[in-house]
Amino acid sequence: MLVTELDIALDVGGKLDAIGVSWLIGGSVASSLLGEPRATADVDLVADLRERHVSRLCAALAPDYYVDEDVVRWAVATRRSFNAIHQATITKVDVFCAKDDELSHEQFARRLVLEVRGHAVPLSSAEDIIIQKLLWFEAGGRVSDRQWRDALGVLRVRAGTLDLEYLQRHAGNQGLTDLLRKLLGESRRDMD
Repeated sequence: MLVTELDIALDVGGKLDAIGVSWLIGGSVASSLLGEPRATADVDLVADLRERHVSRLCAALAPDYYVDEDVVRWAVATRRSFNAIHQATITKVDVFCAKDDELSHEQFARRLVLEVRGHAVPLSSAEDIIIQKLLWFEAGGRVSDRQWRDALGVLRVRAGTLDLEYLQRHAGNQGLTDLLRKLLGESRRDMD
């Protein structure tokens, strides 16, 4: 059976569900589902992991994934990320520990659940994907064409349904107003 990045995301997500952790799919898997599809070699999840979940999650992942429990503990304590490697496919799953800030709280409150191949798939909203892609674009020195194209792809596909007020508020809060303005302008030019 062919195992896809989405299958792996749902597998790890099921393990998070089993220990009572809220999670969602972000990154290029989410931007491909809500925007313009592209190939990806990894999976990005956001999870509201806490110290009390670490041992049970690592035990649940251990049979099929390589994961370092000490790194998971560090990521949870610092609200950073860790990865788990699906051993059969060598697919990397980046698990970002949800921060305790307004954007992260709203991201979970606004998550979407799409039906994909008979599975309920929790995803970042289109607006949150755009904001995250712009944050990664900025953090990468504004040189990652992939981050920019992913944000633009979501914007193009979801243009008529986006909450622009939400986008502008969080872009302002994150220091991304100029990038959002540029992205919106490029999207409008493409549609003309």
